[in-house]
Amino acid sequence: MLECVPNVSEGRDPTVIGALVAACGPSLLDRHTDPDHHRSVLTLAGPGPTDASTAVRDLARAVAVHCDLGRGSGVHPRLGALDVVPFVALDGTDATAVAEARGFAAWIADELAVPTFLYDAADPLGRSLPEARRQAFVTRPPDHGPAAPHPTLGAVAVGARQPLVAVNCWLDTDDLSLARSVARAVRERDGGLPGLRALGLALASRGTTQVSMNVVDPERCPVETACTEVRRRVEAEGHTVTRVELVGLIPDADYSRCSPEFLAWAGWTPDVTIGSRLRARAGG
Repeated sequence: MLECVPNVSEGRDPTVIGALVAACGPSLLDRHTDPDHHRSVLTLAGPGPTDASTAVRDLARAVAVHCDLGRGSGVHPRLGALDVVPFVALDGTDATAVAEARGFAAWIADELAVPTFLYDAADPLGRSLPEARRQAFVTRPPDHGPAAPHPTLGAVAVGARQPLVAVNCWLDTDDLSLARSVARAVRERDGGLPGLRALGLALASRGTTQVSMNVVDPERCPVETACTEVRRRVEAEGHTVTRVELVGLIPDADYSRCSPEFLAWAGWTPDVTIGSRLRARAGG
């Protein structure tokens, strides 16, 4: 079973979001939308082994019709309207995800004239998504498509990766410096937890901040470890984590690593797992 988790730079217009969701068809397992990030994360899988590949092409066509990168910005970094398209082989067959990612990257460049940048296992050089963002159009030309961004769609990063967990810890304060200092302390690139990426972001519409994290290596850094460390550092500064927000779905194995105490604190139940959504769609 192949999973695809496209990130679209639209999180505010319900009509547009509805059109994007409809384009995904029966492969859609989950939708997470955030107006401050100005972003929607869509989880696609099945029902056939590679149906997510068809669904994400239909989504890309809908993005081309309904989205314009120039209409509004959000706090989350972005390259394009269809910003990131990662393929994940849920059965562990990485070659399938790589082949589908490279096929999609070539297709969207040819079909919609959108420049594409490969990352992780799809990239022959193994460059990461953060590297692709930093280098795109600066020191690195696109792997496919025009040499300059599309006028309304920008560019897209297409990857093949292992399952990860995206999670946001909301704070009880609008102190952005605190959120950023905690993010720096916990993320791997600044000497923090292995396999953890983190940013401190402001949520203007809610009057608060968050530590936004990608747990890219849950075996070395379980999601509970990441969130607990954020909580510890925030509480040491006299504040609290008010919400633990899962972005998309969590792999079953990573959910099972969480203690009952953490799950109760986070408010997560088994229906947030990929397996539970697949079983629910299958009717059992």
